[in-house]
Amino acid sequence: MTDSRPVRVRFAPSPTGSLHIGGLRTALFNWLFARHHHGSFILRIEDTDQKRFDPTALQTLIEALRWAGLQWDEGPEVGGEFGPYVQSERLEHYQRWANWLVENDKAYRCFCTPERLAQVNKEKTERGEQPGYDRFCRHLTPAQAGEKAAAGEKYVIRFKMPLEGETVVQDQIRGEVRFDNKLQQDMVILKSDGFPTYHLAHVVDDHLMQISHVMRANEWLPSYPLHAQLWWAFGWDMPDYAHLPVILNPNGKGKISKRNPPKDEKGNIIPVMVHDYMAAGYLPEALDNFLANIGWNFGDDEEVFTIDQAVERFDLTRINPANSTFPTEKLGWLNGEHLRRMPVEELARRLKPVLEKAGFEVNVDILLKVAPIIQTRIKTLNEAVTMAGFFFREEFIPSPADKLPQKRMDAQQTSLALQEAIDALETVDDFRHDNTYPAVEKLTEPLGLNNSQLFGVLRTAVTGQTVSPPLFETMEVLGKAESLRRLRLALDSLNGLEKKVS
Repeated sequence: MTDSRPVRVRFAPSPTGSLHIGGLRTALFNWLFARHHHGSFILRIEDTDQKRFDPTALQTLIEALRWAGLQWDEGPEVGGEFGPYVQSERLEHYQRWANWLVENDKAYRCFCTPERLAQVNKEKTERGEQPGYDRFCRHLTPAQAGEKAAAGEKYVIRFKMPLEGETVVQDQIRGEVRFDNKLQQDMVILKSDGFPTYHLAHVVDDHLMQISHVMRANEWLPSYPLHAQLWWAFGWDMPDYAHLPVILNPNGKGKISKRNPPKDEKGNIIPVMVHDYMAAGYLPEALDNFLANIGWNFGDDEEVFTIDQAVERFDLTRINPANSTFPTEKLGWLNGEHLRRMPVEELARRLKPVLEKAGFEVNVDILLKVAPIIQTRIKTLNEAVTMAGFFFREEFIPSPADKLPQKRMDAQQTSLALQEAIDALETVDDFRHDNTYPAVEKLTEPLGLNNSQLFGVLRTAVTGQTVSPPLFETMEVLGKAESLRRLRLALDSLNGLEKKVS
């Protein structure tokens, strides 16, 4: 920090669709910074692009931020003394300050039509020059501009950028950055419909809301000279700016985006919207951990940490200015790590709605027994549906008899294995897994089978599927009576198959 102002940061998404994964990372870094410095995190909605505005997007943005645990101190649904926090409700501020710039000869009204602007760009391109506005209306006198406006000609307001010298600014991640003013444009700051562009709106709002630090994606760095000149034109104290590294596709080519969705090594499309990860059963704390690792260094070579631990250490000096690739393989691993470190009661609480959404009626007592035996075997909450959904079916669905024999086993061997296992398990009074395992394991040698074969038969018989939680822990949850009933069903099914074959 370069001054003693109270830390006030903002996340200002545009409601044009679901929250992008890169947007969540920006929000996360702002939130971590605010919490580290005991400051305020503000949510501000930048809805001035009316052509792309999606009326349903605001609620999905709010839902995604709250799911990720990034609660804001001021903003929509919360309020605050600097509201309103939706830009379309603040138009008078932008219009007032845009006109102030015109009145103070720091901006001008531009009456050029879209057709003229297109022709200028075409001619510049043909001459091999950089496209952009030719500043035609910059040379109008105030009287000439006034006459055109009085005649009803539509106009925008453009900011007067310096024509010579350099704009020298500080970036909290990159240090001093220099821009040649000759290469800058006189950008539109107020459109003909009275709505501001981002350039003006964010400067006015950041001033009025007393924002101390602006943390945004590196793609805004080329606009930094314009924004700095706007701050200086107004004579306002400028916040500290930090341009965050962009998240690149896994192959390092291009920014990760929805329009050109990235793919993993197998050709599968990688989701880029936060709601996709919510629906896929990822934990918010794992996604936060994952995103914090992209471009920021926790230290101590530690990749797994809680959000509270990140708050304690978050510092802009730990941010790498280079753009970072999206390490898709790390998210599944991190999610699994967070699942394994979670208290069983909390895991059961998270699993319950997932199982219910899949159509199961969940018995909480059973779920509390199931959660610990699948905890090390799932990487997402959704994987519990296929792995452990059978515990919650109203009726057991046995596996087809022809699926019971394992590799290098015939029906006769499988039938004998089932019968021997049933006989052995009937003698076990205490049906805990550490008692049932040795009772069955000792059958492998007499039967001429290995553990994989014998346990595979029993797993398929007891669960109705080939992939499940550990076999003997599963039977412990089901209980002796139910486990034996399912084994006998499998034996009867297999004997029936043998009779049909013969």
